[in-house]
Amino acid sequence: MGNKNLDNDFNMEIQWKMFSTGPSMISAFQNKKLDIGYMGLPPAIIGIDNEVPIKCVAGGHVEGTIMVAPKKYQTLAQLNDLSEVFSQFIGQVVGVPSRGSIHDVILNFYLKKYNLLGEVEVKHYKQAEFIATDMQTGILEGGVGTPALAVFSSTIFDSHLIIPPEFLWKNNPSYGIFFYEDIIDKKPEIVLKFLNHNKNASSLLRKSPNKAAEIISTTFEILTKSYVLEVLKISPKYCIALSEGYVKSTMEFVKVLKDLNYIKKELRTNDIFDFNFVREIHPESEHYS
Repeated sequence: MGNKNLDNDFNMEIQWKMFSTGPSMISAFQNKKLDIGYMGLPPAIIGIDNEVPIKCVAGGHVEGTIMVAPKKYQTLAQLNDLSEVFSQFIGQVVGVPSRGSIHDVILNFYLKKYNLLGEVEVKHYKQAEFIATDMQTGILEGGVGTPALAVFSSTIFDSHLIIPPEFLWKNNPSYGIFFYEDIIDKKPEIVLKFLNHNKNASSLLRKSPNKAAEIISTTFEILTKSYVLEVLKISPKYCIALSEGYVKSTMEFVKVLKDLNYIKKELRTNDIFDFNFVREIHPESEHYS
């Protein structure tokens, strides 16, 4: 969005639309109001299971889910056991973005794994910022969401990160790049050109976070450069490769989504991914690690 040369490069006007969660983006794809989207893989898998004609043509970011809470709660580093961290919230309410978002799926996976379904109440939000404000007022005792949730929470009340992104789900595909299948089939040159720009953007985020933060804060004037840098610091794993770890983690989500009754079919790799474009644009090793 911060690249002002995109319209000229594509020789067309590119329209950007912001979505608060992946499930709302799936609705837009379903209603043919969206051509390209960045989203977590679980909502996309749910969409594909419901016959939404999209494919993931590249990666983007991994390990973008965290858990945050007021300072009275202990961290994973203190307890050294995920089960004990989640058990602190028995009888309490934890906020998470929309049902079907990657954050919601990860939270429910652990609640089921540790026999906490029904013991911990989950409240869904269409806007992640409201999770922070409801923690501030005591409506919620914890929140699961993006690194931005952790940074925003810490600016409005005395909160801390209790589970960092790398410990919740290794290589979890927090966003991939999706195209409507019509574009993949009829205008492959657009996909290739778009991924070239994404490769450059990912490289900038990794190698020059200061410059990236400056572009982001200029594009979204509500964000300061220091705020953006804090978000990038929590989870810096940007790359467009569809690495072995990225794909493996996605396919583990397929099993979990079926087990939690989010999807009906156990989708295969080629139902979700089209590897042809990213292999051409990013033939080198992945940069997530």
